[in-house]
Amino acid sequence: MTATVPDERQHTAELVREVVGEFVTELQDGYLRDSSVAVARLAQLRRGAGKLPQDVPELWGLTGAERLYQDQALSEVQATRAETAAFLAVTLYALHQQSRTSQKMHVPGVDLGTAVRRLMPAERIDEPIRRRFVRVGTAGTAEVLAYRLREVISLLRRDSVPLDYALLAERLYHAQTPDGLARVRRQWGRSFHAYRRAGDQPQSQQTATPGPETTPHGGAMTDKDVT
Repeated sequence: MTATVPDERQHTAELVREVVGEFVTELQDGYLRDSSVAVARLAQLRRGAGKLPQDVPELWGLTGAERLYQDQALSEVQATRAETAAFLAVTLYALHQQSRTSQKMHVPGVDLGTAVRRLMPAERIDEPIRRRFVRVGTAGTAEVLAYRLREVISLLRRDSVPLDYALLAERLYHAQTPDGLARVRRQWGRSFHAYRRAGDQPQSQQTATPGPETTPHGGAMTDKDVT
């Protein structure tokens, strides 16, 4: 029985990613077409950005969570995690897309670490932004994670830097599982460290000494990395 748990976890995470990807893509397409329905829906969903689903009951039935149950039954634990991950991703997307009427803020393949690194100059680390990113990785509860993610998404919106919200939803599902948050931290940290702008040389071809974007231990960022 224990051996099947990782497979079940991954299956549900992939379901969350698929559902959120489809739902956000539909919202985005409608919003960019100036559909009155999509514009109104995003305005409603923004009210939940940075909160948890149980704190915003007026959004029940508006986040696409019902699609999680179309083809299968989820356990109580799976359902709670899946609904939370989907809610966070969808409402944060609604905040991100606000007033961006000609740009897609949901773009597949852009992980959170990559998006945050794009906020910074190519040649240096922006310390205030880095600290906010670290704060996301060290959030100890879902409530704190939701709030800190809203702070980072607001920065991405300011600079029109897109994010993959389907991937974010999958990450947020895993973050709620035992030992899952540590793995998600590593993934976010790795995408931050590995990002290179077009034309940048690979790190192996550069002679500069390591900058503050790398940690001494070469792993994900932690509170110890904040000075």
